[in-house]
Amino acid sequence: MATSDTADKTPQLFGHPRGLTYLFTTEMWERFSYYGMRAILVLYLTNYLLLQPTIDHVWGHETMKRVLELIFNAGNPLGVQPLSSTIYGAYTALVYLTPFFGGIIADRWIGQRYSVIIGGVIMAAGEFILMAPQALYLGLLFLIVGNGFFKPNISTQVGNLYKAGDSRIDRAYSIFYVGINVGAFFSPLVCGSLGEDPNYGYHWGFFAAGVGMVIGQLLYIFALRTLPQDRIGRMKTAAPAEKKPLTASDWKAVIAIVLLCIPVTFFWATYEQQGNTMNLWAQDFTNRHLIPGVLDWEIPVTWFQAFNPFMIFAFTPFVVSLWGAQAKRNKEPSTVSKMAIGLFLVALSYLIMTVAVWVTGEHGEASWLWLLAFFAVITLGELYLSPIGLALVARVAPPQILSAMMGLWFITSFTGNLLQGYIGTYFSTMTKDHFFLLCAALAFGAGVLTWLFNFPLKPILAARMAENVRQPEVAEPQADPHMEPPPAL
Repeated sequence: MATSDTADKTPQLFGHPRGLTYLFTTEMWERFSYYGMRAILVLYLTNYLLLQPTIDHVWGHETMKRVLELIFNAGNPLGVQPLSSTIYGAYTALVYLTPFFGGIIADRWIGQRYSVIIGGVIMAAGEFILMAPQALYLGLLFLIVGNGFFKPNISTQVGNLYKAGDSRIDRAYSIFYVGINVGAFFSPLVCGSLGEDPNYGYHWGFFAAGVGMVIGQLLYIFALRTLPQDRIGRMKTAAPAEKKPLTASDWKAVIAIVLLCIPVTFFWATYEQQGNTMNLWAQDFTNRHLIPGVLDWEIPVTWFQAFNPFMIFAFTPFVVSLWGAQAKRNKEPSTVSKMAIGLFLVALSYLIMTVAVWVTGEHGEASWLWLLAFFAVITLGELYLSPIGLALVARVAPPQILSAMMGLWFITSFTGNLLQGYIGTYFSTMTKDHFFLLCAALAFGAGVLTWLFNFPLKPILAARMAENVRQPEVAEPQADPHMEPPPAL
């Protein structure tokens, strides 16, 4: 919905409503909290918590272990690394599922502001709960539930700061996205360093993540006076035109989005190995000395998790410029073709790791430069797929069910992360080159499927975009990632 005219009369900062600065900073600290915890979770599980006798004291572990073994391994026992992979996969999957329901609760009952506050408080509590090893699953549950309230309702408020058709919205979401990646960049450096330092330990890494969440919440509460009316209030004056039944064109757009959800699931299943098996590769199979024999300082394992967010905001201007130059020559790839290219790049990133294994041997230590190359290529793949997919849904989904279709798109992150956890169980049972080839094959196959979809879907999507059936106003659930590259690209 468009905001009221008063939105234009609110105090401005750098050419945008002042509320954008607060939302940017709030999201930055929330992402600091999330990615800080994510950077150390698998290392915490495999190096400490899942090792005996520590595991005897984790509440509900035996029940959870049996459930995960039943789902991911046909009831057969899982070793430490496969079990940690399933826990990580289930957690990251549910983090992307609960926002769908959190958005519904906010829209129908409590509004966006209260949802962000409730979610932030629950998430902060979850980080602090994780400091107690026995409360692992309780802490993860708090983070999953809290994220469900927080995530879909912080990003919608960015669009609500502007009137429908305001060209500044694109730039606003790009600015907001910078906050996501600034937080994601610094969190492994802070939380990861504390977690890996034997003088502190993993619980202090969780503590730092919790402090970041508290800071973000305090900033948000302070900012409430600068933020627009909740959607729950604006819906009371919704125009009758928004309730029109779906047309044939609408249904074609829905079918197109549903079909594209299939290969996108495999994108997340391979892309999200970064925080799981690639973390273990960095720890156990990588020579992390900066310049061996010259500068022998060892890069902390968790610092590799900062490569991707740094590269996102470093590469984005070049990727956007490339698309602009291609557009001038009428050679810019179609939306679906860009998504296929993104998947092919993910496949290439795992082929790079396969070569790293062949060069150094199965049990050797590969140079950290191989990981640098891996993250560079997979980040380019992300920029070609993730923001493009979000923008596609925002532009072609019927306005009557926009939130539902965006929620469906985010469900691919849920299914993809479940699959990611399952794939990760093979990291310790397959040879490493075969594991990386498996990931490459899955991404490549999904890329081929996406490319084939381009032929029947291209005219449908082009016609749909040309209809301009709605204002480019909010595209409400735009942020993630992950998330995630800027949906406003």
